[in-house]
Amino acid sequence: QVQLVESGGGLVQAGGSLRLSCAASGSISSINAMGWYRQAPEKQRELVATSGGSTNYADSVKGRFTISRDNAKNTVYLQMNSLKPEDTAVYYCNVGGLYRDHYLLTRKFDVWGQGTQVTVSS
Repeated sequence: QVQLVESGGGLVQAGGSLRLSCAASGSISSINAMGWYRQAPEKQRELVATSGGSTNYADSVKGRFTISRDNAKNTVYLQMNSLKPEDTAVYYCNVGGLYRDHYLLTRKFDVWGQGTQVTVSS
């Protein structure tokens, strides 16, 4: 099994910065992709940034947000600068890869974090 623990959300004024972290733990063999998504009230969940074979950003965050990874710690970060009120949402991390089950068989996993609230005041 693989678990994710997110941290770093909070309340910030427009123009401010926040850094989100998401640490994966468990019998992980390898991680293929790590990413961040967000969901604002009454809106669908949307991609913010992903890091796998390549790095991708939503157009709305390009130049302001940076995704990074610490592979030794199985952790992904999202540095958010120049925050805007429209960035207000619950942010979720998503990690996919391979893990070993209790029979030591290699299986795929794709898990979501519990979500962390980011609120940007105007």
